[in-house]
Amino acid sequence: MFSNIYIQQRIQKADIMRDSGKNPYANDAVKTISNIDFLDKYRDAKDSNSAREDSNNIKEFISGRVKLVRLMGKAAFVDIEDESGILQAYVSKNDLGSDFEEFKKLLEVGDIVNIGGYPFKTKTNQISIHATSFKILTKSIIPLPEKFHGLTDIELRYRQRYLDLIMNADVKETFKIRSKIISLLRKFFEDKGFLEVETPMLHPIPGGANAKPFITHHNALNVERYLRIAPELYLKRLIVGGFESVFEINRSFRNEGIDHSHNPEFTMIEFYWAYKTYDDLIKLTIELFKYLLDKLNLPSVVEWGEYKIDFNNFSQISYKDSLSKVGGIPDDIVEDKERLEKYLRDSGIHLESGLNYGKLLAEAFDNFVESKLIQPTFITEFPIEISPLARKNDKDSTIADRFELFIGGKEMSNGFSELNDPLDQLERFRAQVLEKEKGDEEAQYMDEDYVWALGYGMPPVAGQGIGIDRLVMLLTNNKIIKNVILFPAMKPVKSEFDIIKKDSE
Repeated sequence: MFSNIYIQQRIQKADIMRDSGKNPYANDAVKTISNIDFLDKYRDAKDSNSAREDSNNIKEFISGRVKLVRLMGKAAFVDIEDESGILQAYVSKNDLGSDFEEFKKLLEVGDIVNIGGYPFKTKTNQISIHATSFKILTKSIIPLPEKFHGLTDIELRYRQRYLDLIMNADVKETFKIRSKIISLLRKFFEDKGFLEVETPMLHPIPGGANAKPFITHHNALNVERYLRIAPELYLKRLIVGGFESVFEINRSFRNEGIDHSHNPEFTMIEFYWAYKTYDDLIKLTIELFKYLLDKLNLPSVVEWGEYKIDFNNFSQISYKDSLSKVGGIPDDIVEDKERLEKYLRDSGIHLESGLNYGKLLAEAFDNFVESKLIQPTFITEFPIEISPLARKNDKDSTIADRFELFIGGKEMSNGFSELNDPLDQLERFRAQVLEKEKGDEEAQYMDEDYVWALGYGMPPVAGQGIGIDRLVMLLTNNKIIKNVILFPAMKPVKSEFDIIKKDSE
């Protein structure tokens, strides 16, 4: 595994440390300050000669990974990187004595070190730490790639995310922003009076979305279980139980394809708000985006790839109107099931036989509308046939009180006024079961316990889910979902070590 000649040389250096009584994987680091705090605290540091006079009064300890070494005979400059950034260290034989020889002989880029010293400014006015002590804490035995930025095998960066983070500060920054976005989502809803809850990830019946689940086996119970595809039905059980506003930041799983905007394991936030309608959710969503932009110090017009997304202007259009006004399908065709089916087939779209009118409308939307919805757009009045958990509109029973928010040609959020009529819900589930029997793997299962829960009475409630991965993509200007997931799903390789070996040679 570690047969590479350069790796062997590094292993030998680790052995030299052991033979001299020093642990190449020590656990006695002292770190008094981060690199960024050092640069801020000592931004008025003196030049080298003047700083030396104060060296007995000031001593800090930094720790981090060596990113660059510039040897100059009896001295060297070393770039040390910790989570906050890079700090330059000046190391000399005058200060370290015999330890300097160890430094020259054993130190390499990639090692994690601990340096004690005092601040000073170089002749080029760069704030640095003048080392008075030096120690290798962790010996890196695999060399860092010299040209990682130019790596053409981008897949390698996803497989070895740890290496990607070491070599690319901008990647690390993306995930810091992701963490902040999740924290802000939590604060936004808590400040609105929502209660954060946790619901099961192993479900006896997959529900809450039309999706193909992952199946596993519970040994103790000797039953099949399904990885959660959505927390919806459990969260609504809590509304039945008397909670009036709940949310969950959840991991969900769907056994579906992988592309630039889909990963089988994903993160979303779902929230439910009693005595509200989906119109209230639309207003809340607009408020949420303005809140995130403000707290992240982002402008109201953000760049996303080749687009400029303007969050000053949210628009709203009905599902059918979008087919004609955005998709360019004539109104008379949209309104006629047979003509719409012919139009889709003539356009080269493969259709399964026996699709109902609502699913034909969905095919038209997916193929002619979705990718064109670049600016923030709420699509409303969804066909009831593709909305098995949403309540029927009081004026038109063919549509649901439901919306989806699209930005950049992708769905960002799905929300609706919830169906709380247990008999209607039972019939909707039965229709879904029939669709599953016909071969629709994404159709929902019958959940009798959920219907029974509705029988006790669920107040009128509005619910919504927002995909956090896609939200992070949008707010960090990333068009590939793998760029915002630390460890995305990847196709298997013969051996992960083959990838490692390939990169180190």
